[in-house]
Amino acid sequence: MSKDLYEALGLSKSATDDEIKKAYRKLAREHHPDMVKDGDKVVAEKRFKEINEAYKVLSDSQKRKQYDQFGSVGNDFGGFSGGQAGGQRGPFSYTYTSNGGNMGFEGIDPFDIFEEVFGFRGFGGARGPKKGKSLHYELHVEFSDAVKGTEKSINVESGKVNIKIPAGIRDGIEMKFAQKGMPSQGGGVNGDLFLTIRVQTPHGFKIFGDDIGTLVEIDFTQALLGDVIEVLVVDSDSSNGQGMAKLKIPAGTQPNTQFRLKGKGMPRLRGSGRGDVIAEISIKIPSKISRKQRELMEEYKRTS
Repeated sequence: MSKDLYEALGLSKSATDDEIKKAYRKLAREHHPDMVKDGDKVVAEKRFKEINEAYKVLSDSQKRKQYDQFGSVGNDFGGFSGGQAGGQRGPFSYTYTSNGGNMGFEGIDPFDIFEEVFGFRGFGGARGPKKGKSLHYELHVEFSDAVKGTEKSINVESGKVNIKIPAGIRDGIEMKFAQKGMPSQGGGVNGDLFLTIRVQTPHGFKIFGDDIGTLVEIDFTQALLGDVIEVLVVDSDSSNGQGMAKLKIPAGTQPNTQFRLKGKGMPRLRGSGRGDVIAEISIKIPSKISRKQRELMEEYKRTS
């Protein structure tokens, strides 16, 4: 989703829903691979996919609002007081087929979107049997299941479906289970099942792709003298997916300093290994001190 979605449809950010749909219908017909010469099909397919990606987001009010705010969709993008610690900026969809085949983040089928709007997939030859209705649901999973991965049996309109949730799944990611939707009424293939995953992020965590941001408050004496503290991290061996790790605070640590704990973040959806935890330091200043403490501080002030 590297190209601006409004630009992909030739629209401004203020475009209405009707203008978005009209622009999509016009461009999708023009750039459908069946409508161009053979030598231009590769270019047409790329452009056709861009158009469908743009329409997929901008035609959905919730996704459009998120895109307008963050420049993408999913909740892997958000403020972290010390600056963004890195994050997943891939396309909006994750596809996981029911037979275990992981197809990565390129998980939309542009012809499915075309079919939903126009009622058929292509222009060449006679129309085949219409595909069954696709189903869209939200699935809430525990944070521990997002960390470890899990298998579930869920009841949807098409019946009971067994699904596999991969380790490292994020809140807001859409999973596609091919042909797990409603059966076709005309002998065509079943529709698909789309699950938008909802994960409750634990208090104290901010997720940036594979990395976790956490704010750590220490006493000013710890910042001044140094210390070893414990920081909340991801732990796939614990029951709730969370654990603690030791972090050395050097003497003289300043407010908003960030420390990176390697391999203590979320499991990577693509490839192996885990992200990091970025701990940002907040320093607590006491509101009251004793007379002895004041004397010591005044002595420090005089001699510094």
